[in-house]
Amino acid sequence: MTTREIERPAALAVPRLDTRVGRWATGRGGGALRLLRGVLLVGVPVVLLSTFITYGLGALTDTNPAAQVLGETATPADIDRMNHYFGLDRPFLSQYVSWLGHALTGDLGRSYYTTLPVTDSIGQALPVNLSITILALLLAILAGGALGIGAALSGGGWFDRAVTLLCSAASTVPPFVIGIGLIVLFAVTLPILPSGGYVPFTEDPVQWLRYAILPAFALAVEGAVAIARQLRTSLVGELRENYVVGADVRGLTTRRVMFGHALRNAAGPAVTVLGYYVPQIIGAMVVAEAVFNLPGLGKLSLDAAAKGDIPVIQGVLITMIGLVVISNLLVNAALLRLTPHARRTET
Repeated sequence: MTTREIERPAALAVPRLDTRVGRWATGRGGGALRLLRGVLLVGVPVVLLSTFITYGLGALTDTNPAAQVLGETATPADIDRMNHYFGLDRPFLSQYVSWLGHALTGDLGRSYYTTLPVTDSIGQALPVNLSITILALLLAILAGGALGIGAALSGGGWFDRAVTLLCSAASTVPPFVIGIGLIVLFAVTLPILPSGGYVPFTEDPVQWLRYAILPAFALAVEGAVAIARQLRTSLVGELRENYVVGADVRGLTTRRVMFGHALRNAAGPAVTVLGYYVPQIIGAMVVAEAVFNLPGLGKLSLDAAAKGDIPVIQGVLITMIGLVVISNLLVNAALLRLTPHARRTET
């Protein structure tokens, strides 16, 4: 037996992980068709049901928006004229269909109080939510990935136990409590970061980061904990597979085995958890805006709710619904990319 045969036993050979869709017998479009089918079967009904409930909640209010906006001095003729201007004198289903049709084209109506387009108000607030949400996702992926990989490689060692303890403790603390603690630590005790406010990224990237890092970190903790737990569990099982043992026998480095093969195969559950986490972070942004005084969608909706400005509230809700649906589609696409077997169409 030669040295080459000893170093590369056939039974423990590392399988080649081909990531190109075209290599599968089902064809290049199998994954795309499956994703499209998921959009049609799940995404469309969710959008229709959620938008119907969103619009219905506004219609169920006892107050007359026209009378509330015009005040006590308004005459019945003035109220009727304003109701006709906003289309409130039509049947509910007719209003909903018209509103949904305009919303799908980007027209979310006009504010009852300012008569300005709702899309303009959302366009000013949305970048705040998107920038901090994206930063929080990056922090959660980086921190959770590093902790999960380190814990799996430790395999019951002190670092593995430390990560388990840290995740157990962090999972019990709500994001707003973490945010308050960060303000006390980094804005009061060690005054190195601002306690609140916002600077757009396009104006000053450095100042944007100084204002965004604390709320993003507060929102990222929960996601980082979930990713670290799932990734650690998946990697521990993956590192025991035969192809990893074969890679060790062949003399491949731990880095190549981990990042070239094992991490890709074990990332599916962590990405799935990330899909559940994105809607949570979008909802938690409302609380983060109150803690860190951010001019985002949460503040916009709270101000609109205080005045009874229903079109603005509906516009914010449908925007958040759209963000959740889009994020889920991106997660599903990432899962199809990471797990090649998911591209196989059912026979």
